[in-house]
Amino acid sequence: MQNLSFEVIRLSSESTTTKIYDNHPIAKINDHEIRISTMTKAYHWHCHPDSDESFLALEGGLFIDFDDRTVELLPGQVITVNRGVRHRTRPIGERSVNLTFERIDTRSETLPSPWE
Repeated sequence: MQNLSFEVIRLSSESTTTKIYDNHPIAKINDHEIRISTMTKAYHWHCHPDSDESFLALEGGLFIDFDDRTVELLPGQVITVNRGVRHRTRPIGERSVNLTFERIDTRSETLPSPWE
C-alpha cells in the first residue's frame, strides 16, 4: 500500500516565533524526529544520556559550548553531539534558527555549568 499523504513543511513559517526559545517537532522519520529551534538567548547546560543529537544551522549560526571548548556552527553546517556529552547552545548574533535530529523518546537532563 502506498502512502499518498505527503506534507510540505515551510521552515520559514515554523520559525516565526518571538519567544526567547522555541523548539518543536516538524517531522518524524522512523524512530527519530526533526525539530526546529529558534533562540535569542542561551539554552541551559544539559545532556542526552541515551541519544546522539545532530544540529544543522539554518539562520544566524549557533555556538555549541562543551566542557572544554566552543564550536561555531554557521548556516549550512552540521555537527553531531554524542550521547551523554554535556553541552549548551547559544545564538550567534541576535537570533539563531537550527534543526535538530534526535530519537523521539530522547531524555534531556539539566546539568550545572562546568565553569561554576
